[in-house]
Amino acid sequence: MDRPPEALHDAVDFIRTRTIIAAPSLVPELRLHLATEVTPLWQATEASLTRDDLQPPYWAFAWPGGQALARYAFDHPAAIRGRRVLDFAAGCGVAGIAAAKVGAASVLAADIDAFAATALALNARLNGATIEVTTDDLTAVEGAGWDIVLAGDVCYERPMAERVLPWLRRIVAAGATVLLGDPGRSYLPSEGIEEIARYTVPTSRDLEDCTARETRVLRLAGQATLPVLSDSSAARTIR
Repeated sequence: MDRPPEALHDAVDFIRTRTIIAAPSLVPELRLHLATEVTPLWQATEASLTRDDLQPPYWAFAWPGGQALARYAFDHPAAIRGRRVLDFAAGCGVAGIAAAKVGAASVLAADIDAFAATALALNARLNGATIEVTTDDLTAVEGAGWDIVLAGDVCYERPMAERVLPWLRRIVAAGATVLLGDPGRSYLPSEGIEEIARYTVPTSRDLEDCTARETRVLRLAGQATLPVLSDSSAARTIR
């Protein structure tokens, strides 16, 4: 996060004054700076967009895909422990922080939004997790020694999916494991994926137009075997 100190201070103040510290619904092990009302925070960001070149505050919500990946990490720490992990399009950092907590060798959380990077750092500190944060566009990088890439909710828009999925498949071809967390987004591919877990993630109607999302953890094809949940344990609902 290569920003002047005053800009970083403003971002920290913005986040702290417009969020509360709360546990994601599916991952009570963690505490994050999260928004409780969508509209006021969104309007505050939109009001600053032209002046400060801000992105919409996706970082202020623990989206279902990220929560499912985090839950998977806590449920299957052996799949993560000792691995070099990339949390791609990390947002609030829920998946990457979970990976760090269960013993990943290293975690790089990447999000091109500078506010997200600040929120990531605050959330990591809040949970006593050691992660590195970058705002670089890693889709220009052809592999950087990651063992596992976690990507939550990256198929919600066509341009994003069309850019990110080929890059993720190249990472698979280079020998890494890529796990997608997806609650049925429109541009999720129908082929070349394998479901390894499924969770029912409580959600807000303000965000998802429903109170729960069936969310799958998916492995891109051609990767090494990871634990697969049995039918009796694959679906989890935390109320």
